[in-house]
This record gives sequence, C-alpha cells and structure tokens, in this order.
Amino acid sequence: MASTAVHRPTAHPTAVRSPATGTRLTRAAAWVVGLLLVFAVVPAAVQPTAARADNPIVQHVYTADPAPLVHNGRVYLYTGHDEDGSTSSFVMKDWRVWSSADMVNWTDHGSPLSLNTFSWAGANAWAGQAVERGGKFYWYVPVSVRATGQFAIGVAVADSPTGPFRDALGHPLVENSEIDPTVFIDDDGQAYLYWGNPNLWYVKLNADMTSYSGSPTRIPLTTEGFGTRTDNPERPTLYEEGPWVYKRNGLYYMVYAARCCQEFIAYSTAPSPTGPWTYRGTVMPAQGNSFTNHAGIVDFKGNSYFFYHNGALPGGGGFTRSVAVEKFSYNADGTIPTINMTNTGAPQLGALDPYVRQEAETIAWGSGIETEWTSDGGMNVGWIENGDYTKVKGVAFGAGASSLAARVASATSGGTLEVRLDGPSGTVVGRCGVPNTGGWQAWTTVTCPVSGVTGTHDLYLTFSGGSGYLFNVNWWQFTRAA
Repeated sequence: MASTAVHRPTAHPTAVRSPATGTRLTRAAAWVVGLLLVFAVVPAAVQPTAARADNPIVQHVYTADPAPLVHNGRVYLYTGHDEDGSTSSFVMKDWRVWSSADMVNWTDHGSPLSLNTFSWAGANAWAGQAVERGGKFYWYVPVSVRATGQFAIGVAVADSPTGPFRDALGHPLVENSEIDPTVFIDDDGQAYLYWGNPNLWYVKLNADMTSYSGSPTRIPLTTEGFGTRTDNPERPTLYEEGPWVYKRNGLYYMVYAARCCQEFIAYSTAPSPTGPWTYRGTVMPAQGNSFTNHAGIVDFKGNSYFFYHNGALPGGGGFTRSVAVEKFSYNADGTIPTINMTNTGAPQLGALDPYVRQEAETIAWGSGIETEWTSDGGMNVGWIENGDYTKVKGVAFGAGASSLAARVASATSGGTLEVRLDGPSGTVVGRCGVPNTGGWQAWTTVTCPVSGVTGTHDLYLTFSGGSGYLFNVNWWQFTRAA
C-alpha cells in the first residue's frame, strides 16, 4: 500500500479528533500565485519512496512549522497539523509533539494542545515554539481571537515536554494581529519573544515567561538588515514571517521565511538580541511543493540540524505540508551554508535497542497506519489494514534475538504481525498471531519466536490479514537469544 498521510474513516470509538476549524486570512491572492509556481519547481529529491526515504520524518499526518527543542538527550519537535484534504486554505485545529533520540526514529506523542485549550480562541492553530524554563515548558502559539477574528499570541504551559498543556493566562499574551512567535532565552537569563507578519516585533519576557516588561518594539525592516525585495513596493525587504532566533558563539541569528510566494529561507545576524541586524543571505532556496516554509535550527549531540517543511508526501501541497530535517555544518566564519531538501534526511545517531520496550509509534517510516490515544497509556498504532507496515531504522540485534513480545488489541478477527528485515518485502524472521481481544482498546500481549536475526538491520513490522481493520499495536520488545 502506498504511503499516505490521508486519514481513513473513523473506525475506533476511542480515536481523538481535533475540535475546531480555521482558515488562513491573509495574502490569499499572493498564495494563489504561489500555488501555481510551486508545481513548476518541485525537486525530484523530495519525492519519497516509501521503502527508502526517511524525509519527511512524519508520514501518517500532515505537519508544518517545525519548532525543535533539545531536552534530556532527546529532540522534541513541536509542529502544526494541516488537516487532510485542505486545498484552498489552511485548516489547522491543533498542534502535535514528536521526539527522537537518534534523529531518524520519531515517537508520536499526539496532540497535547489544541484550539480548545484556549477558551478565547476561534481558529487557526498556526506556527509556534516551545521553550523550557525552571522545569516547566512554555508553548507560544498564534491563534485568531473568537470575539474579533484578529490574531493574537497565546501561551500554554506544561510540566512535561509532551504535555498536556494548559492556557497559562486565560487571555492572549500579545494581541496586535500578527503571527509566528519565536522565543529565545539569552545567557543572562533574559527571555525575548519575537513575532510578526507583515512587521517584525520583539518584547522582553519576564522571568515568569507569561508576562513582559514595557511595550512591544517594532524592529526596523531595513534592506541592510533583511535584504532587498523588488517585486512588492509595500514590502521593500525580504522578511516575510516565521522568525527563529538563537545565539551561537556570541552572535545572534534570526532565520525566517523570505519573500512570499514561494517562500525561501533567509537569515540575518546581529551583535545583540535587539539588533542591529545584517542580512546574510539564503539558507534554503524556494523548493519543495509548498509556497510557504518555516525553519527551526538546533544543535544536538555535537551536530547541527535544520528543520523545515515541504509538500512532499502523497496528497501534499501548500496547505498539506510535511516536516523534514537536514544535518548541516556551519562555515568556518559562522555563516550558514545553502541547504537543499532531500528525501534521505539526517543520518542516524546510534542504533536502536530492541531489547527494551519500544513504542509502536516510534518509527522512521510508516505506510497506511495512523495513531491514536490509548487506554493502555500514551499512543498506539491503529487503523491497520492488510499490507500496512512500519519501519524502524538501525535496530541493533547484536548476537541475536529469540522472541518478540507485542502489546496488541483487536475488535475483529485480528491478523498477523510479521517481523521482516531491511524492507517491507524482506526476509521474514518471525510471525505473531493477533487474536480478537474483545475491543480496540482491550489489550493483551502476544509473543512469538524469531530466528535468523543478528547484527544491525532496519526492522519492518508488516501487517497481514483479511479485509478491513485488523488490530492495534501499542509497543513491542525482543528477547535476547540465550
């Protein structure tokens, strides 16, 4: 079955669906032009093949506007969520969280934040960013206010990077009809919030991260600071939206989406968090079957990573986007090199251990599956049909495994979980039968012997059975051979 992010009809009564609706409100005419342009510039490198590609990093839902956060040895990735079938406007109702320890196998943590979290929000769960301070996690997001229809910045807080998040204030933090917040905490502990389209603003946050000192300041959008745009007299600089601010070796970087539409990613630098900014050039050229782009940059385990979005998945486009990642290295003088989209993504950082419990929703690539909240804790893989599969990259079996245990549930006649190596049609090293357990959330653990699996392989869990939905999988774990 071809990999696709399109949801199937609801089959499980426990499936969680987003609670509200929204549409994009600005620059509609320009985006129509952008849509016409992007289909002429889709690089072949971002058309993934399910069995080989690892970019985009999530395939079972459309994701956008990546915001990475490094915490306790993992990268947590906060994204928007484009609803399936969106073709003429942004329909975004919630935000999603993912995490990885190796940059290729990503765990789905579901949606711990939605429009319903904010009683005052009406629509448009757009691009935000989360940051940790004092053991709490603060997620700044733009939404349109129900009472006015205008955009505002809200802040949600949680005790865990995966939530659940709650509205920290009960009202907007900032309200000036502009979007795309990014948050940065300097070495001296001062936190800054930046945001804006068509302008660019910042404000100094107080230590509580939910209030600020003084009034928002508008950053001058000069051509020296943000480059020259020649096609729009109302916007003389390249800055468009989606700022991302960070500090490296004493220099402040602002990476942003430039010149709608089709956007590319550009950047500027400054000697202080408030400027003055100097335009430095292009980071990622316009490409990738989406008229928008949105960047996030982090260092993790000694490497630098650039997150972005495109429209590379089946059914993807300007309103159905997908997050991807590339590893890169700064130039010797601190400048950022030009980065192009690929379907290979970042290399794996270390192998995955199959002898500890692994969540079924930790995958490098999935075909046909979806995920949902489970009564057994966390998320499970569901909506499984005959021929669907998940790929887990770089699994270190060492001297060999003797058996596999899997936590499963089925409200039908079940099916078979096949253990394959190095491809969805690869060598079968084990088969676990899954019975009817009495319900989609009635969990049981099945075990089956495996043989002939040693060394490091890509693990494919392939699913077979009759027609319709077969079973759910919550987690799996191998046992070492004696």
